Amino acid sequence: MGWHRETLVGFDLETTGTDPREARIVTAAVVEVKDGESIRHRGWLADPGIRIPEQASAIHGISSERAVAEGRSAREVADEIAQVLTEYWARGVPVVAYNAAFDLTMLAAELRRHELPSLAERLGGVEAGPVVDPYTIDRAVDRYRKGKRTLEAVCVEYDVVLNGAHEAAADALAAVRVACAIAERHAEVAALAPPELHRRQIEWYAQWAANFQEFLRKKGTPDAVVEATWPLRELAPAAG
Repeated sequence: MGWHRETLVGFDLETTGTDPREARIVTAAVVEVKDGESIRHRGWLADPGIRIPEQASAIHGISSERAVAEGRSAREVADEIAQVLTEYWARGVPVVAYNAAFDLTMLAAELRRHELPSLAERLGGVEAGPVVDPYTIDRAVDRYRKGKRTLEAVCVEYDVVLNGAHEAAADALAAVRVACAIAERHAEVAALAPPELHRRQIEWYAQWAANFQEFLRKKGTPDAVVEATWPLRELAPAAG
């Protein structure tokens, strides 16, 4: 059947900023998907503990005032998200996240910020996975396609309807549908078992990072460094 015909879990965060080590969670969604349809959905609204920049609010629609009034503590939200995801991984269910290196690194940073167990600790010392990242897979299997690789753009490429971009549940569901569409178009992706696909994405991401770093250095940024780790970037050393 292929992994894309089995149960998958979409995951998405909407945040206060673009640096996954410093930004905070505002909204989150975990969507269980079978045959392209949501069969279970968990959603969260957090009070991030800092003011949400207007630029971020303009994207996801959540103001600081609403987050404070309606959101739960960031600590509780991060803990619950991590618990839900690791329960799926413990059962062998792949988690799909578009640009997973952002969302999972950010979740990891939030867990450490609030002195909560890491994803690996919750999994008995095993690294988080399998993860399916349509962003990373699409760049590997259709490397020379021109145009943007945003979720919206890739949804158009694979004929996936995205209703409510930058709403966490909508983006999580769309990410799963894009992953399945890529597998339908590229049989070599569909044929990989999820653990092997996870390993391949580590390689694909590292290769992309090396190529992009070389491109930037040739174009006049000699000190450019593109992070090559996937799906979890290294966090800064803990304070103290």
